[in-house]
Amino acid sequence: MKPKPSRAFETPADLDAMVGKAREASEFLKALAQESRLLILCALAGGEKSVGELEGFLSQRQSTVSQQLARLRLENLVAARREGATIYYRLANAKVGTMLAAIHQTFCAPKDGAGA
Repeated sequence: MKPKPSRAFETPADLDAMVGKAREASEFLKALAQESRLLILCALAGGEKSVGELEGFLSQRQSTVSQQLARLRLENLVAARREGATIYYRLANAKVGTMLAAIHQTFCAPKDGAGA
């Protein structure tokens, strides 16, 4: 007798939980789906940076960088601390770092046998 195929959800509560997680993942991915925000997160994957450092890295005006940082803060992807007049940003949690590592591996890491 063949085993029953596994189902993603068995009860309405399972489906509700799955819908909630899908919504959370969708919002997370939307925040990543903008070039400047993704570049900011990649820069922060290397460690904490000031707004000024991020401006230089992106070659963008402070107001543009601040707007993108505000969205990333809203989505809880970055955390900030103030030291005098300078604001420093870092990745907010390990989940962000894990996703950035997967993106880096998929899109940025050298390909084996690519002849490069």
